[in-house]
Amino acid sequence: MILTGTEITEQLGRDVVIEPFDSDRLNPNSYNLSLHNELLVYEEIVLDMQRPNRFRRYTIPPEGFVLNPNQLYLARTVERTETHNLVPMVEGRSSIGRLGLFVHCTNGYGDVGFCGYWTLEMFAVQPVRVYPGVPICQILYHSISGDVTEYKSDKYQHNQDIQPSLLFKEFQQQYDPQMRLSFGQELAE
Repeated sequence: MILTGTEITEQLGRDVVIEPFDSDRLNPNSYNLSLHNELLVYEEIVLDMQRPNRFRRYTIPPEGFVLNPNQLYLARTVERTETHNLVPMVEGRSSIGRLGLFVHCTNGYGDVGFCGYWTLEMFAVQPVRVYPGVPICQILYHSISGDVTEYKSDKYQHNQDIQPSLLFKEFQQQYDPQMRLSFGQELAE
């Protein structure tokens, strides 16, 4: 079940934290999160899952910043959220989607216990100008049943900034170097 706007308000300070919170951004069953004034753009031609990828940081000025097609932009929300005993989910707003801007293209579900800012993967179908502070996406909360195990991660938990992919940490922790070498050789053949 998805929490109503009224229930989101009732859960504030307990299982739901949204900082800053503005009651004008509350919807019947979600809350609008806003776009921070910075973006990250990868500089690599080919992104590599096994290592950190270089990126460049841009500031969105008050007069806006044009997002171009065929480019992935990473952004973050102005709001910091914290969720307990519920599953948070972030989706793009329909008004934004109708401009051809896909916000938070993948992994809409967060984890129970996530604390931090939401990194948004944004992709434009055609050039579109974005502005800092615009309500860019919405957060919804799903109730859950069963034993709750809260999210713990050295990658994204308690982040303070836009988070590029940290998938390379999983390769470092979980995959045997010899296996990686063998896998790489198979791909080359």
